[in-house]
Amino acid sequence: MIRAVYPGSFDPITNGHIYIAERGAALFDELVVAVLVNPEKRSTFSEEERQIMAREALVHLPNVKVKFFEGLLVDFMRQEQSRIIIRGLRALSDFEYEFQLAQMNRQLAPEIETFFVVTDAKYSYLSSRGIKDAFQFGGAIKDMVPPGVFRRMRERIPPRNV
Repeated sequence: MIRAVYPGSFDPITNGHIYIAERGAALFDELVVAVLVNPEKRSTFSEEERQIMAREALVHLPNVKVKFFEGLLVDFMRQEQSRIIIRGLRALSDFEYEFQLAQMNRQLAPEIETFFVVTDAKYSYLSSRGIKDAFQFGGAIKDMVPPGVFRRMRERIPPRNV
């Protein structure tokens, strides 16, 4: 059985993230969507909320599990007995950042490979941060996130009056 890990902060999970998870689930026997703590980001949603939203959004994929982790990704990979990291690419700027992460992970754990999955063009502009910003200013983001995420955003993120 080949298990891959798709790590991210998923704050919140977007339709672009779901697309990458669907692709990973189709390629590998099992996919672990790993919700992480990114110390460089201030999360809008708690770890538990992000896991719940991801589980709801990915329920249609029977070979996908959602788990939480903090610390080094390579340590989580070993714990999960996985040698494959899935990373989504939207644009060339993503590649530069992701390439550096892949090289660092390769130094730390040479047995682990990173697979880059290019998103569908219709999701190439999506980011969790951009969606939250647009939402706060009244932008129509309903088609960019799953229904459960949209509902939670309405409950959590107050609109800004300009």
